[in-house]
Amino acid sequence: MEFQHFAEHRLQEIALLFMAIVYTLRLIWLFKFKAGKERQPKTGLPGTSMKKGILYSWANIFMPWAMESTRAKFFIYLQFALFHIGVTLAIALSFIIPYAPTVLEIPLVVMLLQIFIGLACIIGVLRIIRRAGGKYMRAISTPDDYFSLILLTVWFFFATLSVPNKGGTIQLVYFLLTAFFLIYVPFSKISHYLYYPFTRYYFGKTMGFRGTYPIRHVPPPRA
Repeated sequence: MEFQHFAEHRLQEIALLFMAIVYTLRLIWLFKFKAGKERQPKTGLPGTSMKKGILYSWANIFMPWAMESTRAKFFIYLQFALFHIGVTLAIALSFIIPYAPTVLEIPLVVMLLQIFIGLACIIGVLRIIRRAGGKYMRAISTPDDYFSLILLTVWFFFATLSVPNKGGTIQLVYFLLTAFFLIYVPFSKISHYLYYPFTRYYFGKTMGFRGTYPIRHVPPPRA
């Protein structure tokens, strides 16, 4: 019982602090590199700007219609969206259980958490199969890709079962996995989300300056 309390509180706080320190150091390192200046005059279509380009670039992840790859393979995008919703909810669960357990006394909340985290677990299994079974995916995959994906999928499984907040071994494993996850993530490929706001900022700024962001979809010419 004491170890479970330690795993749900102090261990999570230590892991979060460690992750925050590592991320802070990485951001300090990142900001040492200055973005290059534009070497050409503004070009492209009018009606846009660097500010609009930045906002469009940040919002691009929520607009599956904006890219041909997500328009053509909407089911893959839907998996992507549900998977990341599951990540967010599984992380939130690690705060809800120790600090706001009364939330889990609401049946609808419990049901929704289990549905979305459970779907993320299923999608994780599908992603493992797709990565291991696809010739091209195998060619570009690293051991960290497999380990991170398997770790996430197992974590989703235990998070789904921990939602009712009944305590016990399953919930303990979920919190131990969460602590390991927090410490491991800054050194894994999963840390790409740390750079997302910055890379999309610079990309949108450049494309907005050139007048090509936001993308203006023009209907094809008639024959």
